Amino acid sequence: MDGSNLTRVTEFILLGFQNEKPVNILLFSVFLLMYLTSLVGNTLIILLVCCDRRLHSPMYFFVANLSFLEVAITSTVVPEMLANTFSLTKAISFVGCLTQSFFYFLLGSTEFFLLAVMSFDRYVAICNPLRYALIMNRQTCAALLLGSYVGAFLSILAPSVLTAPLPFCGPNVVNHFFCDSAPVLKLVCADTSLAELADFASSAVLLLGSLLLTGVSYTCIIITVLRMPSAQGRRKAFSTCASHITVVTLYYGSSIFIYVRPRKGGVMDVNKFATVLNTIVTPMLNPFIYSLRNEKVKGSLRDALVKCPSRLGTTMCPR
Repeated sequence: MDGSNLTRVTEFILLGFQNEKPVNILLFSVFLLMYLTSLVGNTLIILLVCCDRRLHSPMYFFVANLSFLEVAITSTVVPEMLANTFSLTKAISFVGCLTQSFFYFLLGSTEFFLLAVMSFDRYVAICNPLRYALIMNRQTCAALLLGSYVGAFLSILAPSVLTAPLPFCGPNVVNHFFCDSAPVLKLVCADTSLAELADFASSAVLLLGSLLLTGVSYTCIIITVLRMPSAQGRRKAFSTCASHITVVTLYYGSSIFIYVRPRKGGVMDVNKFATVLNTIVTPMLNPFIYSLRNEKVKGSLRDALVKCPSRLGTTMCPR
């Protein structure tokens, strides 16, 4: 196709779920409730970790940053999706679409690096408890967090650079509720094989690489725990890892299904619901997973509920 005859796309139409109005009303209500629950729950986790000195440890530092990423990821996707549910145009600008896609993958990639870092933190805590405070000091935690963001940026750099200059000349309808990579690439009026290869390679290295690091950490943890002579000690060690393993399973299961495939366009409707798991369901469950299974967080929450109302005139958080 002659590039001189192409008309540059200036906006995209997000097709969404395309259901009947009663179904859309139900989906809107459910997604809005889940989004608000996610915002409130994850924000509460962040405030508890910031305010309660009992939670000033590397483990909860990373949990608070995970909650921040959950809020950021859902806020990148869900408000636009909700706004377009009953909109007649369902439009998003070309720049807005690429910006949404960039930040979604940047934040999501950071989360996978952070989950690997959290597994390393549990490995040090269980396998090298006497050296834990020395290894996981404040500088190390800050460096690991910064490395997660830098690693995420580098992992999405090539796909972003290869996708942005591609010619989009119509149709401009994205078969999704946000600007995911696969449905956007389907609208390109040129050969996308290089961009698809870069997208696949980046996803495979990021997901499978971080999963390998997480798997190695938990293999070492399991070996160490099984060698413990005390059954109570084994239960306590496993309980500290159960929340993290649950989150890892939810995230990696859906993300590998969506992104680690050379060709991703054949099951787009299935991908939509798998993406809902990543962008809405898991972020909503994250505070419950960490609070309901963690005695320190539950104790901090109880104290906050008891003390904060009586201190509103002087301070917002218990000390």
